[in-house]
Amino acid sequence: MNKYFLPLFIAMIASLVMTPIAKKIAYKVGAIDIPKDDRRVHKTPIPRMGGIAIYLGFVISMMISLPIEKKMMGMLAGATLIVIIGIIDDMRPLSAKVKLMGQVLSACILVYCGIRIGGFTIPFTDKSIDLSILSIPVTIFWIVGITNTLNLIDGLDGLAAGVSTIAAFSLSYVAYANDRPEAVIFITLAIAGSSLGFLPYNFNPAKIFMGDTGSLFLGYMLAAISIEGTMKGATAIVTIVPVLALGLPIFDTTFAILRRIANGRPIMEPDKGHLHHRLLSTGMGQKRTVLTLYAISTIFGLSAALVSNSKSLYFVVTILLISAIMYLGVNSKKSLRQKNK
Repeated sequence: MNKYFLPLFIAMIASLVMTPIAKKIAYKVGAIDIPKDDRRVHKTPIPRMGGIAIYLGFVISMMISLPIEKKMMGMLAGATLIVIIGIIDDMRPLSAKVKLMGQVLSACILVYCGIRIGGFTIPFTDKSIDLSILSIPVTIFWIVGITNTLNLIDGLDGLAAGVSTIAAFSLSYVAYANDRPEAVIFITLAIAGSSLGFLPYNFNPAKIFMGDTGSLFLGYMLAAISIEGTMKGATAIVTIVPVLALGLPIFDTTFAILRRIANGRPIMEPDKGHLHHRLLSTGMGQKRTVLTLYAISTIFGLSAALVSNSKSLYFVVTILLISAIMYLGVNSKKSLRQKNK
């Protein structure tokens, strides 16, 4: 068996086995998602905190597949803190400030262990920018930002798990193609495997949700490994690669923030303007909506993989135009439906 498949399959099997156990734990501690507002699309109470299975699947895979060294310890320590925050929040919602403080602390653990964005390469040129002391706040901003983008798109059965799987596979390929350390490839494949193992229980109709335990963990790990796997690569295009690989959650969150600012609403206030809500409003069911978003995420992932080799400006521009057209198309279709009512 190819050595790269080992962390993938270990994480997948471990997560698959652990998910029913996580479901029982969720019921025991009262981590149940009750549909109490119109933002939720499920109609019956469903246990959350399934992220415990994703986390354990990942940790078991890493313990078997990789030696423990400083950066790995930093990732596991930060991830464990994020998971603890998620578990508490799934049982009894925490305030946004407390969650943010925990995320910043988790990001600081990575910085302390040497995982940081030291600089940026300017896409399509050979020029680079050394961040120097600014590398610390920039790294923290990236990690906290990506952690929350995954959390914000976790609104439909199987969406966050599937998008995380696609992003992780994309980042693993980019790391492999750019001769990044084997540990980086193993970690991204373990993230993909743990998400895949959870997906059979989470795809519509979901038997369990990952909750903040899972979405925060996956966002955190994808943010961390994108720094090690792509931002430290040798090619000038690496700055834009992680943005493309994580394109769906990044662009959806960016549009959400701009939309709330334009409407004079707090940027952290939940709404039904996310892309998955808008697709649902066009008459799509959950499954079709999620599969459509998988396809969009795959386009972003493939573009990240291809761009990391081709450095094609035209390819990037095309992908961004496609994403913008799709987003505007959904909004236009919704507007037309509302006018016709």
